[in-house]
Amino acid sequence: MAWGQEFEKEFFGGQGLKDYAHAAKTFLTNGYELAPRNKFLFHTYFNINTDQVPVLQNAFPSLDMTRIGLMVKTIQLPKFNLDTETLNQYNRKRVIQKKINYGPLSMTFHDDSGSIVRNMWYNYYAYYFKDPSQTYLAPRATNGSAGQSQSAAGFAYNTRDIYANDRPVNDWGYVGESYSDSGNSPSGKPAFFRDITVYGMSQHKWVSYVLINPLIKSWEHDTYNYNEGTGTMQNSMTIEYETVKYYEGAIGGVRPDTNVVGFAAREFYDNVPSSLARPGSTQTVLGQGGLLDAGIGIVQDLNNAIFNGGDLTAVVGAVQKAGTVNQTWKGKDFRATVNEEANALLKSTLRNNIAGQVRSNGGLNVVFNRAIGRVNTTNTTQGQ
Repeated sequence: MAWGQEFEKEFFGGQGLKDYAHAAKTFLTNGYELAPRNKFLFHTYFNINTDQVPVLQNAFPSLDMTRIGLMVKTIQLPKFNLDTETLNQYNRKRVIQKKINYGPLSMTFHDDSGSIVRNMWYNYYAYYFKDPSQTYLAPRATNGSAGQSQSAAGFAYNTRDIYANDRPVNDWGYVGESYSDSGNSPSGKPAFFRDITVYGMSQHKWVSYVLINPLIKSWEHDTYNYNEGTGTMQNSMTIEYETVKYYEGAIGGVRPDTNVVGFAAREFYDNVPSSLARPGSTQTVLGQGGLLDAGIGIVQDLNNAIFNGGDLTAVVGAVQKAGTVNQTWKGKDFRATVNEEANALLKSTLRNNIAGQVRSNGGLNVVFNRAIGRVNTTNTTQGQ
């Protein structure tokens, strides 16, 4: 709102119903600096320790680690609980801090048809525990896309061997002491996850929460249900972690996945700009993608080509924008479009900046012309 309009309204009594100036000043200032972040603008990256655990390299190619993050439906951010104690200092209460506790956080995944998330859990399960590594039942012939194969002989789980003198298999439960079991570190078994990073994004910027050395505390598969005709399956996981690191920065324009790992990666995201966003692609003069937008883009490309030693990419960009303008306006009535936009702009200007405000005062209407600051009075007394 212009200064003159604010002065006029306040000087002549103001108005009872205020506009959105307060919200605009609070949330639009400095590029939406104080606007709250949206809950759905986030990305998660699972950094599986393929460097120190060679057997995980085949199970989790680099693209699969990105795909796991794409399956995250919801994820909690870190929680902290600070232990405090109230002491008595000559009858004055003193609250002291003792230690910090990192609360477990939960997340849910889509139960994808490709079993990406399911395989992540199974590999974690088989890495730390021996239970899933024991095969079950006798060899069974299977016929799949790779042809007929024979599964390995398994342990007879159903045999009652509680009082047997000798059992064929004794390797069960958690196994974390042997570095030779899937790892190459003499100091013990390396962690399955190096870290899990949660990125929150807003206004072309990101903030991240890095969960160091996370361990799965609980895992829960979903429930099949015939009554949920539109329901989809999910997996739930709760993790604990050793500490949290905080980072922030700007999202890269050309390759956003450089700063936000896995986000907008070309393998999974459509990065082709909309035709409506390309300069010169819409039949307007002043609108987005219009003629003025294309002209500015062409000038910028040519300047880049001149000052960057004849950059061919910039030259191609200028030619492309000029060709887009030619295709958009071919056979169109340019003058009619200009007149239509000019009339619309003029009406908007008259409506917002020149329209007078009428107030009744003793039979006289006082009209304030905001454009030229002139006051006109007309007598509207009935019978005259």
